[in-house]
Amino acid sequence: MDHVDFGKYLSQQRELRGMSREDISRATKIPPSLVTALEEGQFERLPARIFVLNYIRAYAHVIGMAPEEAVLRYEEVDKATPAPTPAALERERRRRAWVGLAMMLVVLAIGVYAFLVATGKLPRPFAG
Repeated sequence: MDHVDFGKYLSQQRELRGMSREDISRATKIPPSLVTALEEGQFERLPARIFVLNYIRAYAHVIGMAPEEAVLRYEEVDKATPAPTPAALERERRRRAWVGLAMMLVVLAIGVYAFLVATGKLPRPFAG
């Protein structure tokens, strides 16, 4: 069983009880996009593990399942999923650092441009 199978399991249990995703979202206060991610096994779209466990408990409670049974099923799946390698984590960390740096440089360039326009050192764009 993997995350997709676990999500299908939750979805099937919900459907057996005649409930919609919107019903689950309303009753649990879990955003609809996260209910969808949970049911489709897209755990990369979900927040930290502690939140996921609480979402699963709330979801199970609303549809009348034993919350701890649902959590145990999830933990079996989660243990079977290999953890990312240190090299992969480092690549992701570096990628995020470069993206952050690029964003900071763009914001800085826009700020410098706006300052130069505001002080009159550069002509105003679209000044007619």
